[in-house]
Amino acid sequence: MRSKDELPEIEKIRVDLTGAPQTMLATLYAKALDADAEKPLLGDTWAKDAVRRIDYNWRRTSITARNQSGVTLRTVHFDNWAREFLARHDRATVLHLGCGLDSRVFRLNPGPDIEWYDIDYPDVVTLHEQLYPPRPHHHRVATSVTDPAWLQAIPADRPVLMIAEGLTMYLTEDAGVALLRAVVGHFPSGELQFDAFNALGIKAQKINTVVRRSGARLHWAINGPDDIVSAVPGVRRLAAISVFDAEAFRRGMPGRYRLIGKVMSVVPAVRMIAQYHRYAF
Repeated sequence: MRSKDELPEIEKIRVDLTGAPQTMLATLYAKALDADAEKPLLGDTWAKDAVRRIDYNWRRTSITARNQSGVTLRTVHFDNWAREFLARHDRATVLHLGCGLDSRVFRLNPGPDIEWYDIDYPDVVTLHEQLYPPRPHHHRVATSVTDPAWLQAIPADRPVLMIAEGLTMYLTEDAGVALLRAVVGHFPSGELQFDAFNALGIKAQKINTVVRRSGARLHWAINGPDDIVSAVPGVRRLAAISVFDAEAFRRGMPGRYRLIGKVMSVVPAVRMIAQYHRYAF
């Protein structure tokens, strides 16, 4: 068996992305670093292989082995929520909005009666196709998630799980609310799962290294579940929690970061700077 240093050379894929799509490279790299850790939190070997195949200066992401856990634990959290939904629905549709280069469909390996849609910009979807193999019942949709046309092409004959990890803050409020209303209006029932920043989180984008280096801009501030319940008729809150209160954070984050989280949580606006939301309809 070849050692790690003796892996054969592969033809690398050059990547040239800017703005919000570029931030997905930081997320991917965090997962790859986690997969190399002694005690991985996510263990995403798909991400590790994808990073190996991409020609990119990964130092530009500002992600290191020391700080990757904050990114990785968000994915752990949404994987767990998605597993809970799929355990209750063996026949459903999954909309993975702004999927980036996430390998979630491979990590979760849903059953044969789950139709899974990865949705992102055309250049992102092209790269996704180059990095990950096809699989049954897995569809890639190359479009902006805010384009209303793509949703009409998806059958509305089963419950839906909408996952939007790392997406809402890049949308305008009007576009984001319209998207959630469209999903709720199209399907008979389901769940909406996404993360969000409050107003302070949006204001703090200038010190968010990943966002600043990509040239992206954050727009939509969600200050609490009332913002969603009042804007999207028919939904009811299942969970709306601070990142600092999430089980994945409390169990997986290194001790020094948990201590920082406790200190930050003293101030309500800081405590809710980043949130995980879950709604049913």
